[in-house]
Amino acid sequence: MKIYLNLQRERKARATSPSLRALLRKAAQTGLSLCGQERDSEISLLLTDDAGIQELNRDYRGKDAPTDVLSFAMEEGDMLCQDPSLPELLGDIVINTDRCAQQAEAYGQSYERELVFLFIHGLLHLMGYDHELGEAEEKEMFALQDMIIGQLYPEEKKA
Repeated sequence: MKIYLNLQRERKARATSPSLRALLRKAAQTGLSLCGQERDSEISLLLTDDAGIQELNRDYRGKDAPTDVLSFAMEEGDMLCQDPSLPELLGDIVINTDRCAQQAEAYGQSYERELVFLFIHGLLHLMGYDHELGEAEEKEMFALQDMIIGQLYPEEKKA
């Protein structure tokens, strides 16, 4: 399975390095494999700042406040072409690099590690997981997050 990751940056969002982009592709590959995705897949990733994500959060979720990550999954019928030889368009992930940097500092980890975590969280939402639906859904989604992080960062030990 190939992963096509279209990364864009707007406003005052922090830039990414080639090694971070490679790690994001690996995170997508790992997560999609664990979710049973076998087709080549395409994901759009937008890096923005507090103001940019607050605007999206207000317009699409009715919440006029910044957040750390948003996901916009492709809905059935949204795909213009469902040709199985083409990558499946999974949707868009938007990450707030301002919040990412703050959370990384608060959690005592690197900016890159927090960005990967937020990307995985958004990716699982694209795959239909939603921790806001109830306790069982939350446990399932967070267990998958931990499994993916564990494969990407095997040196981390879960307490």
